[in-house]
Amino acid sequence: MPELPEVETIRLGLEPIAVGATVVGVEVLSPRAVRRAPEGLEPLVGRRIEAVARRGKYLWLDASGLALVAHLGMSGQFRVGGADNPHRRASLFFDGGVRLDFVDQRTFGHLMPDVYVPTGDSAPAGRGSADTLIPRSVAHIGRDPLDPAFDLEAVIRRAHAKDSEIKRILLDQSVASGVGNIYADEALFAARVHPRRLASRMSLAKIREVYLAAADVMARAVEVGGTSFDTLYVNVDGAAGYFDRALNVYGRGGMPCPACGTALRREPFMGRSSHFCPACQRARHVRPLKRKRLVEK
Repeated sequence: MPELPEVETIRLGLEPIAVGATVVGVEVLSPRAVRRAPEGLEPLVGRRIEAVARRGKYLWLDASGLALVAHLGMSGQFRVGGADNPHRRASLFFDGGVRLDFVDQRTFGHLMPDVYVPTGDSAPAGRGSADTLIPRSVAHIGRDPLDPAFDLEAVIRRAHAKDSEIKRILLDQSVASGVGNIYADEALFAARVHPRRLASRMSLAKIREVYLAAADVMARAVEVGGTSFDTLYVNVDGAAGYFDRALNVYGRGGMPCPACGTALRREPFMGRSSHFCPACQRARHVRPLKRKRLVEK
């Protein structure tokens, strides 16, 4: 699933194409792409795109007071150019002849015109937005570590108050958004923290180090277009990201740690996997790994 760096890369790619353009037509090829939009995409016709904004993994186009919210799911993409694609689910037609396609192979993503509500802290809604209004469906999402209005100290206190594993808290989009499995593993490695370490047993300074590491690793990923393991994530022009070449632990189970040479470990976690170095990220104050109980037949 695209995480913050991938969605930010898409946002940056959309800005020069969409901002200032007027939607002159829409096309929906798959009702599933607008399953949460009773009126489909028709309310966008005639509206000018004022901004392309993002909070966490959520992206929206500000269409003259109406938001077009895009959740990319597992494989959602925006593509420009009008090339035929068997997974094209919907399109926006801009004045000037540009067609913006929503492509989604696995059809878990969706588009939805949405109304705005005030941000709870009176700060701009997210990256790319100068407005203090946010789409109603995104309002519950916490700010992300790359947001200028991100309150790091408040997030540290919330994380410390939870009797839960630090990685579980990193993935909680209501605490701080945008961090997914890839960048959680990379941030924890950078901070030398075991993914199952209990946040309540960590110092505030150590939790701060984890979130600063998350901000750093995601900022570096944005610089190279995010992480592309396959064609399910590409930028609006079809280009892949290259941060996979800089990954230290994610997807490298069994390979030597780049810091100490110890074999990296892969463990199940929340239906996914955690990747870490058992030497650099020692198991201090961790929640025990749950093992599946075998039942004899």
